[in-house]
Amino acid sequence: AGAVRAPLSGPGEPPARCVCYGLGRFGRCPAARYQLAFLLLLLDELRVPPARCALFDPAFSAREAAALRALGLCLLPENEEGKHGVEGAATLFYMVHCGKALYNNLLWSNWSPAALSRLVIIGNSFRGIQERLLSRILERDYSYIAKVLKGVEEVALPSHPRYLDTFNDTSVHWFPLDKLQELSPEVWDFMEEPMYQDCEDLEIIRKGQE
Repeated sequence: AGAVRAPLSGPGEPPARCVCYGLGRFGRCPAARYQLAFLLLLLDELRVPPARCALFDPAFSAREAAALRALGLCLLPENEEGKHGVEGAATLFYMVHCGKALYNNLLWSNWSPAALSRLVIIGNSFRGIQERLLSRILERDYSYIAKVLKGVEEVALPSHPRYLDTFNDTSVHWFPLDKLQELSPEVWDFMEEPMYQDCEDLEIIRKGQE
């Protein structure tokens, strides 16, 4: 967990709350249990009270939801599809192995230098997404990821032989205000909500499809 604190020790505001998407069936899956354990370590390391951490995964069973509440965590009442605004508070988004559309939707929901500079994402490497996708697909389907690549800082989580499949391709992402302000003004003018009409491999469960 200390590996996450290091990138956040600069002049930026430390996270005051946390949102977790896509944790998975931790009652059945060892990797999901490791991810939950790491989330709890992070909250302790960053001094974020469990009550200020909200989770959502449409796959959670009733028993898993009850277990999370017993740990003092909160559950989001509905599927936001990743569209969660920081609302003026520095927020850590814990999104290990989530679909690209979730990251794209999150960026769209906070599409301004002021909001993005208060946002930290632990999730799939943006550089890895860029390397694996054709540029035209990235710009068409995940345009907010494509547009913010020059305004994001990224540090990979240290690898550990025991958890290679659990945290592979996972990085800490943050958005320094000075880098965001260097982007072209036109970048911020386009704020159309992503619809993914031409996306052939949408990796999220849409609202109403749970």
